[in-house]
Amino acid sequence: MTFEELKLTRQFLNAIEEAGYQHPTPIQEKAIPPALAGHDIIGIAQTGTGKTAAYALPMLMKLKYAQGIHPRALVLVPTHELTQQVSDAIMQLARYTDLRCLPIFGGKGIKKQIEQLSEGVDIVVATPGRLMDVYLAGGLQLKHVKTFIIDEADRMLDLGFMPQIRRILEVLPRKRQNLLFSATFSEKVERLCEEFIEYPVKVEITPQATPADTVEQYLYEVPNIKTKINLLMHLLEQESFKKVLVFARRRRIATAVYKYLQRKLGKDSVRVIHANKDQNTRANALEAFRKGEIRLLIATDVAARGIDVSEVTHVINFEVPVLYEEYVHRIGRTGRAFQHGTAITFANPAEEYHIKQIEKLIKMKIPRLPLPDAVEVVETPFEEHQEMAREIDKQRRKEDSSFQGAFHEKKRKTPRTPSKTKNQKLKKKSSNKRRG
Repeated sequence: MTFEELKLTRQFLNAIEEAGYQHPTPIQEKAIPPALAGHDIIGIAQTGTGKTAAYALPMLMKLKYAQGIHPRALVLVPTHELTQQVSDAIMQLARYTDLRCLPIFGGKGIKKQIEQLSEGVDIVVATPGRLMDVYLAGGLQLKHVKTFIIDEADRMLDLGFMPQIRRILEVLPRKRQNLLFSATFSEKVERLCEEFIEYPVKVEITPQATPADTVEQYLYEVPNIKTKINLLMHLLEQESFKKVLVFARRRRIATAVYKYLQRKLGKDSVRVIHANKDQNTRANALEAFRKGEIRLLIATDVAARGIDVSEVTHVINFEVPVLYEEYVHRIGRTGRAFQHGTAITFANPAEEYHIKQIEKLIKMKIPRLPLPDAVEVVETPFEEHQEMAREIDKQRRKEDSSFQGAFHEKKRKTPRTPSKTKNQKLKKKSSNKRRG
């Protein structure tokens, strides 16, 4: 199929051509026609397969041109990064129209955003919390919204956005079109969506939580963090690792990896983004990575859904995610737009449990690779060993409620001789002075 067959107008066809898209992806091919016909849509497709254009093109076709002051389309996304990314993608497709799109997110002054809204807007792309803040401050009217879109719907609900979404739904017009898109879509999310979607057209390109075929996956079993660092440094010596995204689960680990790589490779080679970094720092790091100014970007899962960077050669899971759908989103940062990519995961003994759960989710076994001989295997420090042992106990207890584990009993304290009272100590001190 061609984009012409989707019955798009010439202005959008020109924008699509300039963006470099030659043929619609499967999700675009199957979702755009029913969306143009006015149906509610639940779209499930692998990450990096063109979901944004699948909902943006029918939305733009219906809006046609700028009109009024208040938004007629609303797109909700879970992260700051995605607001800007989705807004940029929409404006690229709408470049031959006068349609106006504005990203709204926290971390920036609300007054400036209210001023921008007052100048007139057709499409708002927002995070739920900031959208409600602006609405309650009187800076936004939603009664003209005809198209309501939730991007990364499963992530929205995983992050606990459902209360905000319910509040937003209360102030939206009842007569509207609803479009929900994501790479994963659990039964729980589908049940929640039944609250506000009736008789949707479900467009499922691949079974949910299926990694893209363009991504090769590998796993190394690594005993501890120091050995993970040694393995990471060994891999980075290879020329094929040109544009590398490293994911950590915890902010302190992301920061530690960043500082180590910065010392070894230089500060101009690597950046880090996580929730403790302000919005400008995160945006600048992401832009530097996108432009190829830095080779390495270290990130926590806050960035897994907000990074749309072309030609990422490798994704490395330095830590295994415990929200298993995140694995699919992480590795989906490479192999985008049908290019080839490689995803490599480092798993310590305590993370093997999560690997098994991920393999159940993606319905495949991740190929194991032996540690290269050149990688120094460091002995696991006592504290790290104890932390992993506790985690393994916790996992086994989850599987078997009768299991008590190695840490279920408190260690008996060694009997201590009664300490001397303060008065006794003072008397002894005074007696010693007299003797002196």
